[in-house]
Amino acid sequence: MKILVVEDEPKLAEYLRRALTESDYIVDVAHSGTEGRYLATEGHYDLVLLDVMLPELDGYAVLHELRRGKHVPVLMLTARDKVEDRVRGLQAGADDYLVKPFALSELLARVQALLRRGALRSDSQDPTVLRLADLEVDLVRRKASRSRQRLDLTAKEFTLLTLLLRRHGQVLSRTALAAQVWDMNFDSNTNAVEVAVRRLRGKIDDGFEKKLLHTVRGMGYVLEEREP
Repeated sequence: MKILVVEDEPKLAEYLRRALTESDYIVDVAHSGTEGRYLATEGHYDLVLLDVMLPELDGYAVLHELRRGKHVPVLMLTARDKVEDRVRGLQAGADDYLVKPFALSELLARVQALLRRGALRSDSQDPTVLRLADLEVDLVRRKASRSRQRLDLTAKEFTLLTLLLRRHGQVLSRTALAAQVWDMNFDSNTNAVEVAVRRLRGKIDDGFEKKLLHTVRGMGYVLEEREP
């Protein structure tokens, strides 16, 4: 499970990162509203811990942007304990609200509850087989095929293809792919993303008349069915 912590207070952010990591979660940390908005909307997370009082953009603005396209569970953290503040957060789309200071045991219990709820919602809504044209990916069996021909993919190639297929028609930048597939910040001196995309393209497009994986110059990559 992957969790994003958006918290500008360095000591608390590090405390949360360490505690969640020790509980076997993968944790990314953002220290401003702008950074948090970018990671939350461009990355893939199972849960977002979102502070209300943030520099540049407050938590409500980040939540508003996130809810425009995603339904990831959000637990808001705030020093404000007035009823109207909690109501505002819940009405804006937060799934839960925790007032500072809080006990770590309560935070972890709420995190576990939200993750269970999110898993149940995903199981009931998300398909286990993704398709585009004659390309098919079975998420349960972890198999991919095109025109019923089995594609021999590595684990990273399968993850990359799944991400592109889930968001087909949307251009994904090298930065977004690096963060979501390799869990790393993009380094302009590495060509890991380009190499992986080139190898994946060779496996899903070579030998087929219709090409599905396209490069958008200066922007990134997109998986989509285009007219000849």
